[in-house]
Amino acid sequence: MALTYQQSKLVRDTIPALREHGERITSIFYQNMLRDHPELNNYFNTVNQKNGRQPRALTAVILSFAANINHISELIPKFERMCNKHCSLGIKPEHYDIVGEYLIRAFGEVLGPAMTPPVEAAWAKAYWLLARMLIGREAQLYKDFENWSSWRPFKIDRVVQESDEIHSFYIFPQDGKHLPRYHPGQYVSVRVKVPDGYLQSRQYSLSDVYRPEYYRFSVKRDEGAKYANSVSESYFHPGTVSNMLIDQFPAGSTIEVSHPAGEFFLDVDNNSTVPLVLISGGVGITPMIAIANTVAATQPKRQVSFIHGSRNQVPFDQHIQQLKKQLPNFLTKIFKTHLVNSDLIGVTHDYDVRMDLAMVEQRDLFLNHGGTEYYICGPEQFMLEMSDYLKAQGVPANRVKFELFSTGDLAFQAS
Repeated sequence: MALTYQQSKLVRDTIPALREHGERITSIFYQNMLRDHPELNNYFNTVNQKNGRQPRALTAVILSFAANINHISELIPKFERMCNKHCSLGIKPEHYDIVGEYLIRAFGEVLGPAMTPPVEAAWAKAYWLLARMLIGREAQLYKDFENWSSWRPFKIDRVVQESDEIHSFYIFPQDGKHLPRYHPGQYVSVRVKVPDGYLQSRQYSLSDVYRPEYYRFSVKRDEGAKYANSVSESYFHPGTVSNMLIDQFPAGSTIEVSHPAGEFFLDVDNNSTVPLVLISGGVGITPMIAIANTVAATQPKRQVSFIHGSRNQVPFDQHIQQLKKQLPNFLTKIFKTHLVNSDLIGVTHDYDVRMDLAMVEQRDLFLNHGGTEYYICGPEQFMLEMSDYLKAQGVPANRVKFELFSTGDLAFQAS
């Protein structure tokens, strides 16, 4: 049942105060909830809690929903992203009961006397409107997952280093059964036990064309945020799970993996032949390799522009060059900012600057084709800049797709 006019007003009137104290709210929320329910440390990203990203994420999604409670159509893409992420982590309806209880309690601590019984009732109703929407969509996704709705053990068959930072893991299911098909661009969650004894999960893009016998996902080493002074340098909040996988899980190791998920993908059930432009920066190349390999296997004559920006090494470089030789309509444009002596323009790269789409010929971006599809993946600022350029060239938003790794939209987030 929708909120009444008076309830909507009560919720809206408290939003400014809640926004002002957003991080305090969610710090209280996590502290109290995880104290009383330590088992939930197995679902929440402990690193993102420490660096403040997860508190900001929960605040953002709840307050955005409340502010647009009567006009939620604009939030549907974010909800879809959340639901896919939640299902990849094994979030269940009962978790929403716990989150709701402690979230409303945290609101009360911050609002103080302003959290009257009518305000509390209005917020509880607003929360459950959101929760039921998410639970309903997640139930549909779990149904699509069929017999694989939880964690499944996989054996690492081999690990291949694609660059100084990125490693690809080839994994086979321990039960030997064929794996379900996925759309190129989707990810899996990988769960391991970390030193504090809890289980932690992270999402990694599947980086190859679908094969029923095994999956391949790729991981970037995460050194964390760099801090330097005149004496030394150090790193804060390095990537716990990513670095553990690279350093401590060689061939022969076992990991737990969830069903492929994600709303960013090339629809393999759509036989469209319009040109594809794949734009990536850094580790954002991994889903683009999956898309490129799928097109190579199923539509080898399709027009594809593969545009990538790297600081130095280009992951999958030899494979990309092979695709370029193999496919008649596969074009590459490589930007590099940190060159070495062996780098040759026109061979290892095309531009020795940070990626700027304005430097790419319009014909190579297929800007004059009314159906071209654009896929963008990389750091958030990078994606915004690329999409803004395309928008300025008249490309409608429905033909530009993003892969957002940011925690800014998610309540349960572990990327």
